[in-house]
Amino acid sequence: MAFTALELTNREEFCISCHEMRDNVFVEYRNTIHYQNRTGVRATCPDCHVPREWGPKIIRKIQASNEVLHKLLGLIDTPEKFNAKRAELAGHEWARMKANDSQECRNCHNYSYMDYAEQNRRSAAKHQVAFNEGQTCIDCHKGIAHTLPSIEQNIGAPKVGAAEMPANTAASAMPAASMAASAASN
Repeated sequence: MAFTALELTNREEFCISCHEMRDNVFVEYRNTIHYQNRTGVRATCPDCHVPREWGPKIIRKIQASNEVLHKLLGLIDTPEKFNAKRAELAGHEWARMKANDSQECRNCHNYSYMDYAEQNRRSAAKHQVAFNEGQTCIDCHKGIAHTLPSIEQNIGAPKVGAAEMPANTAASAMPAASMAASAASN
């Protein structure tokens, strides 16, 4: 029973069942390379936010219960409230990904399997430096699937809040770093 519940809550349908996720971060994500691309390979919410291994998965689910609590308490139930907490929520996720060496990213992307000759020169050079310096994916790709919090937007991302974001404008939803990463991967 517990295993079934764990797996049911590990599906994108569950993740976007509340309007806080569906109307904010899911809208942003739908306009990125991780949602739709030339190869048809798509990362879902759990692919990026939930470890595959049993122990880390349980720990992450316990951490996520805090996010559900914030929803139940009404602390993120409007776009304005969500955006007010966006930097804090993103900071927790970035710290988690930094601590686990961006393991969820590495389930699909791995320095060892990258064909640098197929990447554009800038991406190939940056990836090789990152590999040699022991950096992890989240060090450079914070805005790859969601709009960055305003505190992080000093790196060149558009200053657009989820509430102001046009629903069908891919370019406005993708931070500059994401667009560069998308172009590099295309």
